[in-house]
Parts: sequence; C-alpha cells; structure tokens
Amino acid sequence: MIKALFWDNDGVLVNTEHLYFLATQQALEMYGIPLTKEQFLELFLIQGKGVWHILEEKSFSPEEIQLFRKRRSNIYSAMLSQEDFSIKGVEDVLRVLCRSYKMGIVTSSLQEHFEIIHKRTGFLKYFDYVVTAKDYLHSKPHPEPYLTAIKKSGFQKEECIAIEDSVRGLTSAREAGLRCIVIPNEFTKGSDFAGAYKVLNDISEVMDVLAELCPPPLSVAKK
Repeated sequence: MIKALFWDNDGVLVNTEHLYFLATQQALEMYGIPLTKEQFLELFLIQGKGVWHILEEKSFSPEEIQLFRKRRSNIYSAMLSQEDFSIKGVEDVLRVLCRSYKMGIVTSSLQEHFEIIHKRTGFLKYFDYVVTAKDYLHSKPHPEPYLTAIKKSGFQKEECIAIEDSVRGLTSAREAGLRCIVIPNEFTKGSDFAGAYKVLNDISEVMDVLAELCPPPLSVAKK
C-alpha cells in the first residue's frame, strides 16, 4: 500500500532541463568549450556528474571552476525568472494526490534555483517536505537523496514510490529500495529505463498507476 510519493523536480514538475542545458552550454562557450545535448544527457542525466569533470580534464583550476559555476548559476537564474517552464496538467495532478498521500520533492537543484522556480509555480503548498542539494552529501544516482526522503516521510520504503524522468534518478530510487515511475522528457525519452516500475507518457497517468496499487484512505496516508 503506497502512502508517500517522492517527486523529482526538474523534468517532472517543471520543464527546466533544457534551460539548465542552455545555461551550461552558454557558460562553457565563454571558454570556447562546446557542449551537445548528447553530452549533457550522458554526463548529467545518466552518470549524474557535473560540468566540472569537463573542466578538470582541461586542467582548469578549482578557482576557475568555481567562477564558471557562478556564471552558469547566474545565467540559469535569469532564465528561470523569464522563461515559461510549465508542464500541462501538473498542478491538477498534485491538487488531487496531495489529499491522499504524503508528498515530498527530491531534487538535485540548488536551493536558490529551487526557490526561483517555485515562487513562480506555487506548487509547494501541495508538498509536506522538500529534499534539496543542501540536505545530503551525495547527489543522484547515489541513493542518499531518496534515503533521506524515506526517513522524512516516516514510512517504510515499501510504502513509498518515486516519480522520475532520468536514468540517474531511477538509479537513485532503485538503490534506495524504492519502486520508481518514470515520465521521460525531451532529453531522456530515448534512455534505457530498465528496472522502472512503469514508464509513462504523461503525468496524468500517475493517478492510474496509483489506483492499480490501491491507494490508502486519507486518514492513513497523512500522518
């Protein structure tokens, strides 16, 4: 019986993966380093590595890498403040499911970017808690983000399910002992999601999957 839902943020609740790619691409262009969508997918959304791996291989100093991160962060923040990153149907689903499940967001986003995003969406009222990069040492695909979410939920791992969009997110959830629903986005739709509980086409299908799993009554789910 599922009592808690753990939602990835970027690519699942908001369409921001392409903005992060563009911000990273633009920042790297300042150093004359190209970045393709294919490289971004492999490095960020499958292996769960950061762009510093590219810069380290090119002998950039720690100080130069830190400057790059600051520049990329500023570009990304500006994009998040201006671009439309909404995904149709997300709020309708959250509004319904928050009545019957304890819900958390489990994201690798920096706190500053997360706050910009959800100041615009207003989604946080549907969630009981949030796990961001400040809450753990090891990012996805390491299981620590989801192990942290399980602990916060107060439930057993068998009573929780994760909703992801990437291989690194699926790996993190699976390594934490969770079943994982995957909703691919434009970057990840060609990836191998072996081990996913279900691979869906649209967020609205999450409710059908949960109905199959016999969702608990409100009084049980909300501790």
